[in-house]
Order: sequence, then C-alpha cells, then structure tokens
Amino acid sequence: MKSLDKTNIPVHVGIIMDGNGRWAQKRGLPRTSGHKEGLETAKKIVSTAVEIGIKYITLYTFSTENWKRTQEEVGFLMGLITKHLSAEYEFYKKNGIKIQHIGNIDGLPQEVKSEMKKAEQETKDFTKMTVVLAINYGGRDELVRAFNKIKNNNLDITEENISKSMDVDNLPDVDLVIRTGGEKRLSNFLLWHSAYAEFVFNDTLWPDYSADKFIEDIKDFQSRSRRFGAL
Repeated sequence: MKSLDKTNIPVHVGIIMDGNGRWAQKRGLPRTSGHKEGLETAKKIVSTAVEIGIKYITLYTFSTENWKRTQEEVGFLMGLITKHLSAEYEFYKKNGIKIQHIGNIDGLPQEVKSEMKKAEQETKDFTKMTVVLAINYGGRDELVRAFNKIKNNNLDITEENISKSMDVDNLPDVDLVIRTGGEKRLSNFLLWHSAYAEFVFNDTLWPDYSADKFIEDIKDFQSRSRRFGAL
C-alpha cells in the first residue's frame, strides 16, 4: 500500500464481483457457499478501500438479470443480503461507511427493502466512505427510470438533469471498474457513470480476490494516462 501514489487515488471504484458460483463448483460445493465466501471478500476489499482513501465503492451485488437464476439461489442471495445489512452496523461504524442503494427497490422483497432503508438511515451521517450496493440493478433500467423522472417533472434532457435523476443524485463518475472472474464485459453495470472509466479485468474468482490483488489493480489504474478526449 505504501507504493501507491496518494495523489492519484480513484474517487469512485465499481466492482463486478464475478466468480462466486464457479469458485464453489471447483471445490464440489453448492453455489451458495461461493456467495457466502464472496461476502467475506467484499468486507476485506471495502476495509482496504477505506485505508487507501477511496471515497466511493459500488458493488454489483444483484443484477436485474440475476432473477433468471434458480429459485433456491435467488432466495439464498436475498436472505444473505438481508442478514448482512442488519448484522454489519458495527463494521460500518468502525470504518465510517455510509450505505446507499442503486437499483429498482420496488422490485425487491419487502424484507430486503426494509433492511436497505434501515442501513441507509443508520449510516447517513458517516463520511469516511460511501458503499453503494447495486441490488436489482441494471444500467439500462436505471437510465429508463431516470428519463421517466425527467419527463414526469417536465425537465429538459441535459447531462445535469440525467445525473440528478439517477438512483443516487449526482453519484461521482466511476474512475475504475474492476471485474473479477476472467470475463471481459460490463454486463449492464453503471453504463452512465462509466463513460470515462478505466477497466481492469482480473482472472481471479471473486472469493480468492485479495487486498494485495486490489492494490495491484489500483496501481494499474495509476499507471495509465487519462486524457478524457484531450491530447
């Protein structure tokens, strides 16, 4: 961590936490075991991000397409999300973490909605870092809902109004998107916010992703020249 350039820390990192199911299957375990292990990895990476000084981290937790999975797996994931949100207040408090949500909350089970709102309320005054949980989230779905807000409020379609109409008002653009698991695609994640993001595709399955690998990916980001269309 000492080798990181403290003057070039990404403000907002988005993570596609891919590979939980494959990690479990490689070990002859049910896919649900991979999701439980992946949750522990997420906590380690969030803690490391706090130490580094990253201000926003968005975790792709459950996409709008994940409803296509088996009823057993979806039910387990919803239960894991609910249990995690209600059990981790001390972790949020210790690390100064504010919780926010992006995604279509109306499409979530009532117990998930309740726990999400409770976590947001309990952590709203924490300022060290914001963890954005993308649950029942799809980039296209977020854009459609944003445009409907603009239409219903009779606003002009401008970049400013679109940003204000997203699930988190004026969420900073993503500086770095990390995807684990070896796949090299965005999978409908933060389409609006990633216009000028840098991308790192890591072959490591998410439960095996470590703080050291995360720091290496931050160093990769720092080695790049970001011109935003300029020379």
